[in-house]
Order: sequence, then C-alpha cells, then structure tokens
Amino acid sequence: MVNKATIYDELGVSRVINAAGTKTRIGGSLIRPEAVEAMSRAAESFVRLSDLQVRASELISEVTGAEAGYVGSGAAACMTLAAAAAIAGNDLGAMSRLPNTEGIPDEIVMPRTHRNGYDHAFRAAGARIVDVGNNDNYLGTGANSTELWEIANAITEDTVAVGYMQKVYSTPLLEEVVEIAHEHDVPVIVDAAAEVPPRENLSTFIDAGADMVVFSGGKAIRGPQTTGILAGKHEYIRSAALQHLDMHVAESVWEPPTELFDKADLDGVPRQGIGRSLKVGKEEIVGLIAALQSFIEEDQDTLNKEWESRLDIIDNELANLVGVTTRREPGGKLMVAPETYVEIDPETATLDTIELVGSLRKENPRIFVGSDDLLEGGFTINPMCLTDEETEYVTKRIRSYLE
Repeated sequence: MVNKATIYDELGVSRVINAAGTKTRIGGSLIRPEAVEAMSRAAESFVRLSDLQVRASELISEVTGAEAGYVGSGAAACMTLAAAAAIAGNDLGAMSRLPNTEGIPDEIVMPRTHRNGYDHAFRAAGARIVDVGNNDNYLGTGANSTELWEIANAITEDTVAVGYMQKVYSTPLLEEVVEIAHEHDVPVIVDAAAEVPPRENLSTFIDAGADMVVFSGGKAIRGPQTTGILAGKHEYIRSAALQHLDMHVAESVWEPPTELFDKADLDGVPRQGIGRSLKVGKEEIVGLIAALQSFIEEDQDTLNKEWESRLDIIDNELANLVGVTTRREPGGKLMVAPETYVEIDPETATLDTIELVGSLRKENPRIFVGSDDLLEGGFTINPMCLTDEETEYVTKRIRSYLE
C-alpha cells in the first residue's frame, strides 16, 4: 500500500514506487514471499555450499535443458564466471592468474551491435572483446550490421568464445552464430539476463546450441536480486565452480561433489579464484531455488491480464491531458511486460518530459518511470512492479503536474 510504513521509512530513506520495471538501481523486483520464507529458513542452519549448488544445478538443468547449472551473485557475476570458464578451462595455473591472461588465449568475439555496458563483466575476467560488423541496420543503409563471415573471420587461435546479447531484434540469428562458432570449436555465451518471461526462454537458447546462457535471478523470476543463473555444458559449469567456490581446504580432506567436478581429474586444490569476490550465500541460493520453482509454475496468462488491467488504469487517467499522448507498447522488445509510452509536447504541455520525470523522482515516496526515451520527449510506465493502488497513485501524481 502507498501509505503503509516500510522499513525504509523507519531508516529515514525515501522509498520508491517502481513504475520503471525490474531496474537494479531501484532494487530489481520484489522477492516472492515463498522465496523470502525459504531464505529465512536457510539462515537457521549450515550447509556445504557445493552440495547446495549441486541441488540448484539439478533444478536449472531440468528447467533449461542444459547439462548443468550454477547460481552466481547476479547475471553480471555469471557472465564473469562464464568468461573465466572459457579462458581457463581446467588449467589451475590459468585460474590462479586471472584476470592476467598473458600468454593464454583470451578473446571473445562479439557483433558490434551486441556491445553494451554490461559486457564489462567479460572484461573483468581478463577477456579482450573483439567486436565485428558495424551499425548499418541502425543507420538504415540496407545492409546487415554483422555478417556471419565477419564472425568467422575474427575467430583465431586466441579466441575463447563468441559473445551474444539476446534481444528479439538481435542479429545474426543465434542458431547461425552457434553453427559458425562450433565449426571453429569455440563456445557461445548468451547474455539473456532479462529474457524471461516467457518461461519457454529458459530452454530456448540452450536448444539453439548455446554453450553457456546467463539469466538474472532477481528480475521476473523474482528471486534474490543478488542471484543469477549460469546454465550450460558441464565442462564450463565445472570450471566456473572451481573458480567460485571456497577452496581454502586441505587436499587430504577435500571431497567435492562429483556432480560438479571429479577431484581425480585435477592436479590439486585450486587457489581462491576470480569468483571469490562474487560469492553467493546459502540464503540466496535457497531463495533462488524457491523462486525458480514458483516461476515455472506461474500462470503467465493471468499475470499478463493483471499487467494489461494496470495499463488500462494508466491510459484512462492520462487521457485528455493537453500536450500528452499515450500508446500501448506490447511486451517482448526491450521489456517482457507491455508498457504505456507517454509522449509530451513541450510546446503545449505545462512542462517537458525531463522536468516531469525529475520532479517525480524528488517526491516522497519517489516515483520512478522508465527514462530511456527522455531526450525524445517520452517516458514509459511499466506495470510489472506496481500494485493497482500504486498504479492509481502514480497516474494521479503525473496528472497533478500536467493539468
């Protein structure tokens, strides 16, 4: 409820009404109640984290179709672990040196239009990104931004992986990129952090042949915000685990779960790997397991109807305002849920988009709307993280500035 006191009020910190969607900077999403309960119970006792990761791996494998899975401290952490696995493999010496990659292959080839701020996670493991292609699609020249031959031509003896940023408009097609990469014995890492729902996407990219796929655990899955899912081939999950789990242990009593890796295949106990700073707690792993189980059982049609009904409230409340136009944007492009796009004509409206969005953020509680299109004079309202009451409150506050 909008007027209900929260822990943030008690702490003297302005809380946020989230009309922007699952944005990390304002807390991601709301953890499912069943996940919160599971996390509370997990905090009551101890467990060997490697055993817990095995159980998580079984569930991730079941829902994605991947050979194995792993829980990291967010999608970005899983991208770093994926890159580290592609670079180091089973080489304990390489693991101990990362992110220093001197003398070993470390290049990840990516289409230029897939480059984004989040691929810093690859570079954090020591990878060097080699981007190919150009921006012809964006410029409208009629040519493709990246041709398959450009990816093939960029793969050399220093290439450890091909990186792929999954969106509905991503080109070339993933299946075609996988075919090229596998012809050169190179794995494909897919960043699909925000690509669920639909639930089917949990398996879509594995079915397309990707070797490692990364999902956020804290967006629509609604697990802890500090969780991510790495699904993929067993050899890469094994390497990620070796570089992530606590390895401060005497070899004589080290008996890791064989489902993750076989001690007999290793020269010894790895040093603390690059994943040490990315550790995830027992509570988060359990919370992610509970959230993922609930997510795959969720009735998506019912959820879609809830989202659409909230957008009906928004559209009705913002109708007939001078200088304001709205349109319904279907889900599936940049966001998984449908949104209302609001455009403001600064010549006829009482204030422009930047003033409005900035003013909303200064209120108490703060109101965050989608701000990716500010320079084009528009903003979005996303229903994913709103209640019906909050939806009405947000639209009334917007009207108060525009009437």
